[in-house]
Amino acid sequence: MVPLHVQLENSTLRGVIRRLHFPLEIMVVCVRWYAAYPLSLRQLEEMMAERGVLVDHATVHRWALKMLPVLAKVSRRRKHPVGRSWRVDETYVQVGGQWKYLYRGVDRLGQTVDFLLTARRDEAAARRFFERAIGQHDMPEKITMDKSGANTAAARGLIADSGLHIELRQSKYLNNVVEQDHRAIKRRVRPMMGFKSFWSAARLIAGIELMHMIKKGQLSCSTGLVLSDAVRFYSLATR
Repeated sequence: MVPLHVQLENSTLRGVIRRLHFPLEIMVVCVRWYAAYPLSLRQLEEMMAERGVLVDHATVHRWALKMLPVLAKVSRRRKHPVGRSWRVDETYVQVGGQWKYLYRGVDRLGQTVDFLLTARRDEAAARRFFERAIGQHDMPEKITMDKSGANTAAARGLIADSGLHIELRQSKYLNNVVEQDHRAIKRRVRPMMGFKSFWSAARLIAGIELMHMIKKGQLSCSTGLVLSDAVRFYSLATR
């Protein structure tokens, strides 16, 4: 396999990281650890210092904000198709001391359909989530959700506008799949102790969701080889 430092010579990340005070391979490793594991930025700073790399925790945070949206965008082109039966729910994320809403959907096997951070929990927000998910994966055959009136109204409006038949189900038991899947995201967000801004929250959550999808084996690899989660993440940074 080609060494990481060679692969990153033509990385798409060079477009967002203008001045390289650190080797790009070190920056990508730090960002992956931050997105993948329940670590604080100061813990990452200590871990890198033990390896002889002196980098400030705030610097790692800036790297993550710049790199993760780029890698998440690339991942959408490599994502496997999901099932046609979706489970949709929203969970809470603290941003600037206030609770915001993370809409998430998985198929019946637990594969991530899509996610969307919103400021409000209403019909318009739910509609945006459904439209984004359908734009990525096409129309589902079934959508299972809780008894949220906003989600139901958004789904019914979508069905009416499209003219297609989608079976809507309201079942807490069937929605356990997505509720359990929330835990992986919440477990990673918890050490961050809330986000300072909506902008930064959306970018970091995109990276956390990306790592979660990689762990579930949802990204394709052009080589056809069986790769580790780390190598799959690094491969997104290469052309």
